[in-house]
Amino acid sequence: MTADDVRRIAMSLPRTTEALVRDRVKYRIGRIVYLALSADETRMGFAYPKAERAALVAAEPDKFMMPRPSDERYNWVRVRLAAIDEAELTELVVEAWRMCVPKRVSAEHLG
Repeated sequence: MTADDVRRIAMSLPRTTEALVRDRVKYRIGRIVYLALSADETRMGFAYPKAERAALVAAEPDKFMMPRPSDERYNWVRVRLAAIDEAELTELVVEAWRMCVPKRVSAEHLG
């Protein structure tokens, strides 16, 4: 998967905006960032429940990584884009978006 795939999926979701912050592409709802690409666009950070991320990383360490130490206080985890397919990327993006958008908006969009 590529940064273009991330962009296509993220920008299809209501209230999403794209921003360039310190030379990194970030997707957000209002001021809340729910996706961010690494500078080289090979990894994606995304919103994910803190309580579940250690298990996710332990289960598939070839795909997932803990957040950088400076981001550990956030609901955040990272993934190697080359290690996932489109279905998994779509699921990760949509679930990260759902964590940040009002429930009414996600219910309207997802049915």
